[in-house]
Amino acid sequence: MDTLKKIDLFDFTLHNGVNKRWLSLYYQVFGQPIGTAPVVLVNHALTGNSQVTGQNGWWTSLIGPDAVIDTGFYTVIAFNIPGNGYDGKTESLIHNYRDFTTKDIARIFWEGLQFLGIKQLFAVIGGSLGGGIAWEMTLLQPENIRHLIPIAADWKATDWLIANVLVQDKILNNSDNPVHDARLHAMLLYRTPQSLKQKFNRTKNETQSIYQIESWLLHHGEKLKGRFQLASYKLMNHLLKTIGEDLNCGSFLRLGKETKAQIHIVAVDSDYFFTAAENKETYEILKRVKEDVYYHEIQSIHGHDAFLIEFEQLNNILKHIFITTKQTIQ
Repeated sequence: MDTLKKIDLFDFTLHNGVNKRWLSLYYQVFGQPIGTAPVVLVNHALTGNSQVTGQNGWWTSLIGPDAVIDTGFYTVIAFNIPGNGYDGKTESLIHNYRDFTTKDIARIFWEGLQFLGIKQLFAVIGGSLGGGIAWEMTLLQPENIRHLIPIAADWKATDWLIANVLVQDKILNNSDNPVHDARLHAMLLYRTPQSLKQKFNRTKNETQSIYQIESWLLHHGEKLKGRFQLASYKLMNHLLKTIGEDLNCGSFLRLGKETKAQIHIVAVDSDYFFTAAENKETYEILKRVKEDVYYHEIQSIHGHDAFLIEFEQLNNILKHIFITTKQTIQ
C-alpha cells in the first residue's frame, strides 16, 4: 500500500491568521495496514518526499522488510510537506511561501493523522527539516508520541541557519538559474571540506576542463533543477528558519516536563547545519527536567548529509528502539 494518496483539508488557519480554504496533503503508507500495528511517522528533509522505502526510497537502508524499522511489523506513514511538488500537480504549489511555518506543517500532519484515525504514534522520526517538524509535532501534542527521534536537526533555528536561509532565499529570488545556483551553495553546507577532499582531492574532469568538485556541484545543480520546482524550493528553504520561532528556553523546558515521549537526539559530529554543539546543549537543557532523554552522535567527515550516508551507525543507534520493542511486543 505504498501508492500516493491524498487528504483534503478545509478551512485551515495559519499561525499568521491567513485562512486556507483548501490544502491537499499527500502521503504514503508502507508495511502493515493502519490500525493493525504500531505507527511510525517519517518526516522528510528539504528536497525529500514520502517515498521513504521501496524502489527509489531515500531511507531504504533504514526502513523496509527486516530493516531496523521493519515494515513487516510496523505501519510506516510519510506525509509530503504541502507544496513540495511530489504530487506533480502545479495547482498544489504554494507561492505565498512566507505565510507558512514548521508549526503550521506540524499541525497539518496532526490533522492528517486524525483523518486516518491515528491518535498515538509509536515514533516520529525525521532528518534535518523533518526533524525540526518532529520537534514541533511533539510540542503540539506532548502526550501522543512514544519516541521522538530528530536526526541532524534541532528544536530551533540558530542565527547561522537563519543567515544561510537568507542567502538561499536571495539566490532563489534573484538568480537567472535559481534552483541550480541555490543548490550549489546548499551542497557546501551539507558537506565538509574534509569530505570533499576525500572525494576529489583537487582532481580534474579532463572532459570538461574543470575541477571534479566543480563538475560535481554543477551536476547536483542540474539534477535538482530537473526534479524540483522553484516554488517548492522557496517554501522548503523558508521553513528551516521558522523552526521553533515561537519558543525560548523556558517554553522548551516546559515541553520536557510535559511530554511522555522518550527523546532520542541524534547529531552528527561534523554537521555545519544543525551542529552537534547545539544538540548537546539541547540534551543538557532537557536533562534538567526529564530522565528519558538520550544523546547519540554519528561520527563522520561528511557533515550534515551523514544522516543519508552513515546508515550502519544510524542503524546501530536506532535498533534498540525498534528491534527491542518489536521483540518485547512479539
